[in-house]
Amino acid sequence: MERQIKTWKGLIREHGLCSREVQEYFKHLPKLVAEFPLDVCLSYLFARMEQGQNVALYCGIVKVHKANATLAWQAIQSLHITRGEFRRKFTAIFGADPAKAAQKDLEVAEKVRDAVMHGKSVTEAQKRNAIAAVLWYAEEINKQLGSVAGFKPFRASLKGFKGRARSLDKSATRWMLKGMGFDIS
Repeated sequence: MERQIKTWKGLIREHGLCSREVQEYFKHLPKLVAEFPLDVCLSYLFARMEQGQNVALYCGIVKVHKANATLAWQAIQSLHITRGEFRRKFTAIFGADPAKAAQKDLEVAEKVRDAVMHGKSVTEAQKRNAIAAVLWYAEEINKQLGSVAGFKPFRASLKGFKGRARSLDKSATRWMLKGMGFDIS
């Protein structure tokens, strides 16, 4: 993480520099930053980021592997995602690790988030930079998946992400998901 966000207004400016998709996905951030402690903003960003990660996996299964959408969603909803498990599933689905720049940004943000959530001392500067790092992470993942899979998970609407491609039947989808390490019945 090279850039440093020096003020809360700078954090709002950083949000404004993001792509339209990321701005809309994290649309409440400017208001939260202006009105609430950064701990609240950090919680919001991580909740949305983790939703985006679930969407990335789901969309990859459905679009790239042509899985039955209902079974794919069930598999994602039943998955207990840890940091390592997300990376393993991402690699299984997309055939590549998450972009290194994205992983670096997320690691910085996760350290700060963990400290905040466990009641440790964290400076306002660390919180601002962690929030910005989540935005940068979303940009990197959108860029990566936009080029390799044709969709961006960090956007307000995923309408039409799959296209008209025909999906596998439920039986084939179950076997495919099991092969990727999902626990599906």
